[in-house]
Amino acid sequence: MIRSAVTINLIDTMSSGPWIYWHDLEESLRKAAELGFDGVELFTRSGNDLNVEHLRQRLDHYGLLVAAVGTGAGKVLHGLTLTDPDLEIRKNALSFISEMISFGAKFGAPAIIGSMQGNWGLGSGPKMEEAFGFFVEALEQLGDQADQEGVPLLIEPLNRYECNGFNQLFVFDNLQPYLKTRNVKVLADLFHMNIEEENLSQTIRDFGKYIGHVHFADSNRRPMGMGHTDMAPIAEALKNIGYSGYVSAEAFPYPNPDAAAEQTIKAFREYFSTKY
Repeated sequence: MIRSAVTINLIDTMSSGPWIYWHDLEESLRKAAELGFDGVELFTRSGNDLNVEHLRQRLDHYGLLVAAVGTGAGKVLHGLTLTDPDLEIRKNALSFISEMISFGAKFGAPAIIGSMQGNWGLGSGPKMEEAFGFFVEALEQLGDQADQEGVPLLIEPLNRYECNGFNQLFVFDNLQPYLKTRNVKVLADLFHMNIEEENLSQTIRDFGKYIGHVHFADSNRRPMGMGHTDMAPIAEALKNIGYSGYVSAEAFPYPNPDAAAEQTIKAFREYFSTKY
């Protein structure tokens, strides 16, 4: 069964970006539950930012699960990436993601590596080949940790304007010979795919065996149904590959968080839900 999720940014110093709900955990959980979402995807300051038992109690109260946890705060707030030429920065990036893996694992949720993969071979940074080596080494270590803690690790291909390394799903297929761990999955973000992939539904069919999570946003990164993405064949492709994870709204809160959440759950029910 494909499940719905909505994103919550809990970093009070941030006020813009592709997250539906903002800052208030209790209010966000309440609204997500009232609309009928199955889970929430959390963006936090660190893996130690929330009281685990309190969060567990509130999730149980509202009947929600944690779909995934984002690690992007490591890059946005601290400038950490896994491919930085500075060894200490790479070590700190590994430590940050490790904490996020452990936090998410307490709820059976995977951690997402997106912006923390960094940019490869630019300026005074490491050459492309060296950066690739740093990235693979990090995935081995973090993938093994996630495996030991009972969750997959998610890698998100980003569009060319945000990252120059991992931009398309086929790259993950090419990465397999370099990885011993088989605990790393790919995140299919429909917004990034609209920029980079030639055919979204065919790409999902071609590389579906690797997909562990889906980000649900339209071509303009507004909630699905507010851009020009042809969602019907994409939904059909996900069903055809037997996908049973989350379709999570990492989208701008346009025109406002409540309307964005309502549009998201409406679109989810149109394409995926058998309950309505």
